[in-house]
Amino acid sequence: MIEVSDERFEELVDQALAAIPESVIDHVSNVAILIEDFNEASPYILGLYHGVALTERTFDHTGFLPDTITIYRGALKNYCHCEAQLVEQVRITVMHEIGHYFGLDEDDLHRLGYA
Repeated sequence: MIEVSDERFEELVDQALAAIPESVIDHVSNVAILIEDFNEASPYILGLYHGVALTERTFDHTGFLPDTITIYRGALKNYCHCEAQLVEQVRITVMHEIGHYFGLDEDDLHRLGYA
């Protein structure tokens, strides 16, 4: 387990988001990025995408409410043993959840190194 301030953790999430190539991020819209300590139903998961993946949207998808990507600070801090590992795991988790937004499944994400 590693201890970092909430502000530092937010910086790590911001850095991970900033590292996403512009050609990818240009296709992401109406997604809220949230940070919580743990998922109540599954306290060991590191992140969660909630919404309708781009590949599953129909012509009448309204998108009134944003999709969400939640990054679980407490779970990530428990999972990591040093700040360098936390930086990398936050990056992987952010990319993993962005991958779900684009319709990638767990096998796809594992093959790409984001699992």
